[in-house]
Amino acid sequence: MRVIAGTARGRPLTGPAGPRTRPTSDKVKGALFSILETLLAAERPGEAPASAEPGTPELWEGLTVVDLYAGTGALGIEALSRGAAWCDFVEANAAARRIIERNLRATGLDDRARVVGLDVEKVVRRTAHAALHAPYDLTLMDPPYDDLTVSAVIGDLARSALLVPRALVAVEHSRRLALSDEYDGLGVTRERRYGDTVLSIYRDTAANDSGVTTDGHDGDLSRHV
Repeated sequence: MRVIAGTARGRPLTGPAGPRTRPTSDKVKGALFSILETLLAAERPGEAPASAEPGTPELWEGLTVVDLYAGTGALGIEALSRGAAWCDFVEANAAARRIIERNLRATGLDDRARVVGLDVEKVVRRTAHAALHAPYDLTLMDPPYDDLTVSAVIGDLARSALLVPRALVAVEHSRRLALSDEYDGLGVTRERRYGDTVLSIYRDTAANDSGVTTDGHDGDLSRHV
């Protein structure tokens, strides 16, 4: 497990703290960030500067990210390495939080991050916002595959004040977990399957969006595996 791109490219990351922590594979992580960079290049959330090209740090400049169910912190660290301004890592497990902190120090990205020891449900239900660097341009979610509360969490997130207009929300989940195409203003815009893993990308639908694409022929940089 390593950082794929950016200032910490190639740096190895410490692995999971326990059996419920299931890190995203480098292959799936690469596909996820390819999709995200394509979407960011087409339209950046909130009032961020004009679009930049995929693969450039300017694309991520000024973006605030939250990594929910952070685990090892691999997703949020990838965003920081590529140029995101800030990332909050939300993780309830103390052992996992120590690994996130270790990985942040190892990559030299700890000055743009905070590790928050809270349940994700409390965060999205507006009971812990004082601890956060919200609102967010990008939300990353990689919950345990056996967690059946994920759909409700996405709904609570959509109804919260945690997202800027046109924010992106990326969810990695099992193909056995069916998510809705729309959650109170969050509409799915990309969906990709990689074996048992599905990446569902939502965008705040404050304005018109091009709609969901699932066939892999929409011009983004992702590929089916």
